[in-house]
Amino acid sequence: MLLKSKNKSLDLSTPQIMGILNVTPDSFSDGGLHNTLDHALFHAERMLSSGASILDVGGESTRPGAPDVALNEELERVVPVVEAIRSRFDCWISIDTSKAVVMREAIQAGGDLINDVRALREPGALGTAAEADVPVCLMHMQGQPRTMQTNPTYSDLTGDIVTFFEERIAACEEVGICRKNIILDPGFGFGKTLTHNYQLLDKLEVFHRLGLPVLAGMSRKSMIYKLLAKTPQEVLAGSLACATIAALKGAQIIRVHDVEETWDVIHVVQQIKNTTQ
Repeated sequence: MLLKSKNKSLDLSTPQIMGILNVTPDSFSDGGLHNTLDHALFHAERMLSSGASILDVGGESTRPGAPDVALNEELERVVPVVEAIRSRFDCWISIDTSKAVVMREAIQAGGDLINDVRALREPGALGTAAEADVPVCLMHMQGQPRTMQTNPTYSDLTGDIVTFFEERIAACEEVGICRKNIILDPGFGFGKTLTHNYQLLDKLEVFHRLGLPVLAGMSRKSMIYKLLAKTPQEVLAGSLACATIAALKGAQIIRVHDVEETWDVIHVVQQIKNTTQ
């Protein structure tokens, strides 16, 4: 499975690491750490040298209860960082946004991939993604960040999410987004209880039936730190356990904060798969 964007290609036969670069003051585990250009570039370089092949740049926190961020503020946070990374590093740059204007400006600044927690459901997002002609990651979220953890319920957890993906894939294809350019993220922590999250991880292979790359993002999330009664910064072992399971279940992209340690995990898992083929 090969992902292509502009003049780049990414071999997904081995799981790829997407390093999280939050340029926000209020993200749940690293808010304020990388929201200056120098700090963002230092962290970007560190993640790339540790094994990340994709950097996911986000200017709006989507943690539970997070407030909306004004368009101009998100642009000011994201676009200069994308431009600076593009001028310095030969890597994939993912744009973590739901706003059409941010998508357009960031792709023009050098972005390669759109990563949207709202699955291109905001005004203008579908058309902008089609026009950009880059891969898109569609994430499942029940509700909105402000309300998504208020009693989330499902009649059939994986079945409901598969139905959602089928509907969004159809919407993408209708506006000219090629199916081969679509990545699926089941949305751990987005409108799911703790039990839902672990049921989802247990059944992650279900989403491979759609024939598209699967992204798994569980790093430092509440499904781990609430289970372990620790802070987000204290759950490296739990995050690596989730990354290990996701890789064993065939996730092609693992989105994480702790790149170096996850790189080790993926190489161990890959060695297991190589010896059993």
